[in-house]
Amino acid sequence: MEKLKRAIPESLKRMVGESTQEDLARTCSSLLDFLLRFPPFHHMVEDLADSERAMCGKNKEDALKWKHKGNQCFATGDLGHALDSYSQALRLAPIDADDMDRNLAATLYLNRAFVLYKMNLLTECVRDCNHSLQISPTYAKAWYRRGMANASLGIYKDAINDLNVAKIVEVSSGGRSQIESELQKLLDQRSKTTCLPLQPNVNNLNILDEPHQIKLQCVNTSEKARGMASTSDISPASLVHTEEPFAIIISKNCRESHCHYCLNELPRDKVPCTSCSIPYYCSQKCQQRAGGKMFNYPKINSIHENLTSDLAKYVAEITLGDDSETDSEHIPEHKHECKGAHWPLVLPSEIVLAGRLFVKSIMQRGSLEIANLREILELSHHYSQMSPESKLELQIYSIVLLCCLQHSSGFEVQLNGFSIAQVVILISQIRVNSMTIVRIKSADVHGLNSQFKKVSSGALTSYVEQVKVGQAIYRAGSLFNHSCQPNIHAYFLSRTLCIRTTEFVAAGCPLELSYGPQVGQWDSKDRNEFLEDEYSFHCQCNGCSKANLSDLVLNAFRCVKPNCSGIVLDCCALNCEKHKPKKLTHISSTSSSEPHFQVENFNNNNINEVTLDAFLNSSSLSTTIPGFCLKCGAYRDLESSRAKVNKAWKCIRRLQDALVSDDISSSKLSDAARSLDLLKSTLHAYNRSIAEAEDILAQAFCLVGDLHSARDHCKASIEILEKLYTRDHIVIGHELVKLSSMQLALRDSTAIDTVNRLDKIFSCYYGSHAKTIFPHLQLLQKESQKLAL
Repeated sequence: MEKLKRAIPESLKRMVGESTQEDLARTCSSLLDFLLRFPPFHHMVEDLADSERAMCGKNKEDALKWKHKGNQCFATGDLGHALDSYSQALRLAPIDADDMDRNLAATLYLNRAFVLYKMNLLTECVRDCNHSLQISPTYAKAWYRRGMANASLGIYKDAINDLNVAKIVEVSSGGRSQIESELQKLLDQRSKTTCLPLQPNVNNLNILDEPHQIKLQCVNTSEKARGMASTSDISPASLVHTEEPFAIIISKNCRESHCHYCLNELPRDKVPCTSCSIPYYCSQKCQQRAGGKMFNYPKINSIHENLTSDLAKYVAEITLGDDSETDSEHIPEHKHECKGAHWPLVLPSEIVLAGRLFVKSIMQRGSLEIANLREILELSHHYSQMSPESKLELQIYSIVLLCCLQHSSGFEVQLNGFSIAQVVILISQIRVNSMTIVRIKSADVHGLNSQFKKVSSGALTSYVEQVKVGQAIYRAGSLFNHSCQPNIHAYFLSRTLCIRTTEFVAAGCPLELSYGPQVGQWDSKDRNEFLEDEYSFHCQCNGCSKANLSDLVLNAFRCVKPNCSGIVLDCCALNCEKHKPKKLTHISSTSSSEPHFQVENFNNNNINEVTLDAFLNSSSLSTTIPGFCLKCGAYRDLESSRAKVNKAWKCIRRLQDALVSDDISSSKLSDAARSLDLLKSTLHAYNRSIAEAEDILAQAFCLVGDLHSARDHCKASIEILEKLYTRDHIVIGHELVKLSSMQLALRDSTAIDTVNRLDKIFSCYYGSHAKTIFPHLQLLQKESQKLAL
C-alpha cells in the first residue's frame, strides 16, 4: 500500500485529496487509469487474489506434518499440544484428502476425539466423532469411540446404538469381538444405572428470552441529523432494541480464540472451514452459515446394508448433519472468500467488511447493478471531512477490493470510476457507523471456582477485561447517535446487538450511546481527537460543550493551600476548557464582585467539597492563567509539579512491571506507596492518575497476600472514579468486582453490600442477561450468601 501511495503523482494526490462526493467518480477514474498502467499494482492484486499463489489454501503435506506432531505429543502425554496440533492439521487438511486409505480429515477428527476423551472432555469428544462420521460414516473406530464417550456421560441408549453400528461396520473379527465385550458390559451397567441427559451446549441456547415492547422512532436533530428516540417514557434497565448484524467480521487478534461467525469463545473441539485455512468456528452450524455447505457428505446408502431400520435412522441423524437451506438473513459471509486467495487475511477489517456487504447486497437483489450501491446502508458518512491522505487510501483500497472481488467472487464486477466511487462511500459509511463488538473476558465455571480459591488464599483477585472481538454493521443500531454522557448501553449476545437504557429517558428524548471513551475516562480534547480519527465528526454533546466536574479535575493539580479544595489547571487543560463551545454563562454574583462561570449538569453524587461554590467563587476561565487555583487564586509552580509527578510515576511503573514479571519486592512496594503520597500532595484529589496508582498498589498488595492493604487501596481508587463517572456507572461495577473479591477473601461482612451493589449496576446495564455476560456475578453472589449465613 505504501509503495502504491508513493508512486502516485503529486498532482493526482492533490486532486484526490481535494475531492468531494460530487466529483468522486472523476477522481476515482483518474486514479484507476494510473494504477492500471502501474505494473506493481497488478502484482499486488495477483498476490492477494490469485489462488495459484494462495497462502491460506488447504495443504495436505502441511496437515500431515501437524498430524505427526500431534502423534508425538500424544505419545509423550502432552495432551494440550496434541490437541492444538490436530486442530491445526484439520485447518489445513483438504476435505477429500486420504491418508493410509482413510480420509485424512475424518482421521484427524477421530484423533482429536480420543485426546478429548483422555482429557475427560466427553461432550466435545462426541461432537468430534460426529464430524468424523459425517465424512466417513463406515469408520468403525469413530462409532466405537463415540459409544465409549456416551457411556461415560451416562447416555446409554446412544452408547448402545453406537456400539451396535460399530460392530456391524467393523471388518475384523477381533475388532467385533472387542466391541461385543464392551457392549455386554454396557448392557449390564445400563440395568443398574439411571440414564443422564446430554448437557446442552450453551452457545446454542436461546438467550434472547427478554421481550421488548418499546416503540422507537427515527428523529432529526439540528446538530446530529438522524437519531433514535422513544415515543414514550422509558424506565432504567429497559431493553429497547435487539438486532442481528447486516454484516460482521472478526478482529484479527481473535482469529485463534473466537468463532469467526458468532464471535463466541472457541471450544476445544473447534471446527475449521472446509475450503480454506483461515477461519475456526465453534460449531458446524456456524461453519455452514459463514461459508455454506461446500462438501457433499456421504449418504446413508453408503453404509453397510446390514443396518436395521432403527439403526439406519439413527445413523442418518448423526451423519447427514444439518441440511437446512440458508435463508436471506444468513447469506454465507465467508463463502466468496473461500477461493484459496488470502486478501481477507491481509486487507484491513473494514475493507473486508465492505466486500461482504457488497456481495450480500448483490446476492439479495440478484443483480450486479450497482447504481444504488451507496443506498445499501442508507447511513451517513463524512467523506468530505476526511483528510487528503485518508481519501487517497480509501480510493486505493476500493480499487483493490473490487479487483479482488472480480477474482474470487465469481461475479463480473464492474471496474470504473463510478463503481469505485460507490465502494468509497460504502467504506466511508462503515467507518462512521460500524460497531465494535466486545466480550467481557472470563473463564468457564470450573475456572471461576478455581480462581476464587486463589482469591481466598490471597494469590490474586478478579479483574474484568473487555476484548474487542469483531466489527459489524447494524442497520438500525447505527442510527443511535453518540454522546460522551450516554443514556443507553450497547452489548452483544453472540452476534446480536442489545441496547438497554441506563437511566430514565423521557418521551422524545434522544437515545444516545457512547462510540468510545466517555466523560470521566478522557478529557474532551482527547475524546474528540479519537472521534474525529475514528468517525470523522466533532462531538457536541453536553459533556463536550459544557463545563463538567470530570473534565476539570481529570488531569488537574491541587491547590497549594492545605485547606483549599480548588482546582489548578495547566495550559493544555485550560485551553481545552476555554474552547468548549457554548459552555460558559457569565453572571454577576451577589456575594462577590468577580465574574464566574456556571458548571452544567452536575450529578447529585458529585456535590461535595469541590462543588458549585468552588466554581461560583472563581474567576472566569476566559481570563484565568494556568497554575492559579480556580477557587482561591493561589499559584502553583507547574514545572516543578510535573517533575514531582514524573518522579513518582517512575517508582509506580516499576511496581507495575513487577506485577507482570511476578517479582514484587517489599522495597518496590514501599517506594510506590511513598510515590502515591507524593502524587496526592501534588495532584487534585480526583485526578485520574491517583486512581490508577491506587489500583496498581491494590493489585500488588493482593498478589503478596496483604488483602487488607489491597482492599483499602481498591476502595480509594473507586472513590475517585465515582467522582469522575457516577456512582452507578458500569466502570464502577467492574471495580466492585475486585473489591468484593478481596472482601470475600477476608470474610469481610461488607462484601454482602458490595455484591448487592454490583448486582444492581450489572442488572441496570445488562438486565436479565447479566449472568450470561458476566458469569463471575453468580459466583460472587453465591459466596456472599455463604458469608451472610
